[in-house]
Amino acid sequence: MKIQIREGTIDEVLSVYQSIPEFQNAPAKKAYEQRLFHSNRYLILIACNYTQPIGFKVGYEKDADGSFYSWMGGVANEYRRHGVAGQLMDVMIQWAKEQGYTTLRFKTRNCFKPMLIFGIKRGFDIYGIEPRETLDDYRILLEKKL
Repeated sequence: MKIQIREGTIDEVLSVYQSIPEFQNAPAKKAYEQRLFHSNRYLILIACNYTQPIGFKVGYEKDADGSFYSWMGGVANEYRRHGVAGQLMDVMIQWAKEQGYTTLRFKTRNCFKPMLIFGIKRGFDIYGIEPRETLDDYRILLEKKL
C-alpha cells in the first residue's frame, strides 16, 4: 500500500463516503458546498492508495476565533489500521498552522469511541459536550492548541 495525501474535491469525498460504515447517508453535494464555500477558508484532503481515493478529511473556518474546524473525515473500512486517519489529521494540523490558526477543533458522537480515543491520543482535549436525546448521540467537543 502506498498512501498519498493531497487536496481534493467534494466529488472525491462523496465517492469514499459509501465505504465508511459509520456514515449512514452521505450529505448532498450541496450541503458540502454551503458549508465550505460560505467560509473564509476550507480544506479538502483525500488519501489515496496509489490513485484510488480511500479516505478524506474536510475542514473549514467555522468561527472567527483563530480556530479551524475539522468537520468530516473517514477512511474506507478495508484500509483502516494502516495510519491513514493519522496521516490525514497530521496534514490538516500542519496546514492549519501554516495558515495561522491557533486551534484545531472537531466533534464526535459518544458512540464512536475509536474516534474519541484517536483524538485524545493525538493530543486533543475535551472542551465540552452537546447533550442529545440518548447518551450515545451526545456530541463530544475536542480541540488541540497548535
